[in-house]
Amino acid sequence: MKIAIASDHAGFELKEALKSAFPQYEFVDFGTHNTESMDYPDTGYPAARAVADKKCEKGILICGSGIGMSITANKVAGIRAALCVNTDIARLSRQHNDSNILVLAGRFTAIPYAIEIAKVWLNTSFEGGRHINRINKIHQGER
Repeated sequence: MKIAIASDHAGFELKEALKSAFPQYEFVDFGTHNTESMDYPDTGYPAARAVADKKCEKGILICGSGIGMSITANKVAGIRAALCVNTDIARLSRQHNDSNILVLAGRFTAIPYAIEIAKVWLNTSFEGGRHINRINKIHQGER
């Protein structure tokens, strides 16, 4: 599976840890590549577009709080980015919302726990069923 991954300076360390934790996936790294201050939309938009354009199957975005990357990614049509603070939310974001981008808070999520959240998110499938109609309504709102 090809995964778009991006962070700002506050998420750099976590981004690198996630890439190392999941060697079975091919990560397309949209940056940033160090801890120098930068603007999260500069990396978040290209990563979200790669998922929306189906160049990557899923994405993981990280900034200090996770909020900026969530807002950025959800501006891209076709993206359902979910800021997940625990494994239950990660699981439900996939099962019920078919989230295609996981967003993490680099300043508030310990690396081992972020790896667990990502593991659950990456290994959970969309349930479909009654949730399909809701996803379709989200996409109608994008038009």
